[in-house]
This record gives sequence, C-alpha cells and structure tokens, in this order.
Amino acid sequence: MSLNGRICIIDDSEDITITFRKGLEEYGYKVDTYNDPLVALSAVQHESYDLFLIDIRMPKMNGFELGRKIRMKNQSIKICFITAFQAYYEALLEEYPNIDHRCFISKPIEINTLANIIKSEIRSGKL
Repeated sequence: MSLNGRICIIDDSEDITITFRKGLEEYGYKVDTYNDPLVALSAVQHESYDLFLIDIRMPKMNGFELGRKIRMKNQSIKICFITAFQAYYEALLEEYPNIDHRCFISKPIEINTLANIIKSEIRSGKL
C-alpha cells in the first residue's frame, strides 16, 4: 500500500520515467511507468491510479489523445501533462479549457517540486 498515492507515468523517454519513478518512490508514492502510450493504454484499463503524469509529445499517440482515452474509463481521473515544449501549453488549454494550470508541468523539473505538485493535485477536488 502506498503512503501517498498511486501514480502512473507515461513518457516515451525511459530516462524520464526512471528518474521520476525513483524520485517519487522516495516520497512514498507507488509508481508505475510506461514508455509506449499504446501499451500504457491497454495496461491501465484495469488499474486504479490517483494521478496520471502524461508526456504530451510521444510517438504513436500524443498525450492529449491518450488522456482523452483514459478519461473515457473514468471522468474523475486526475491527469497532469508534462512536456519540455512550452508551445504545447496553448494546445492544452484548447483541449482542456477547464484544466488548472498546475496540471501542466514543464520539464526539466526537480523531484521535490514534482512531488509537491502531485501531492496538491491528489488532495484537491479539481480534475
């Protein structure tokens, strides 16, 4: 059982998923990671997570589309999008007009900052 929550990280960069997983586990989170959005989509259909961290720019399926498909399962699922490309912020706002700006996370990010954002998102009532 996780002390702080269960997180699913989906990013095509294995370095990112390993770094985030190790760092967040030190903060008491249970973390699953995927580097292929299609594999992630089929794997997470039967799992329960407190929060998804989804990279926006990935091969095969972008993060926005993946987020939409995950939300088809459960509208209350919390998703934070991560990217190294600031230009995607405008597209994020168009796709999810009611999203809180905290749910857009720019890489690089320090693990303690990421852990604090996750903690805040899990405890908030916002999606």
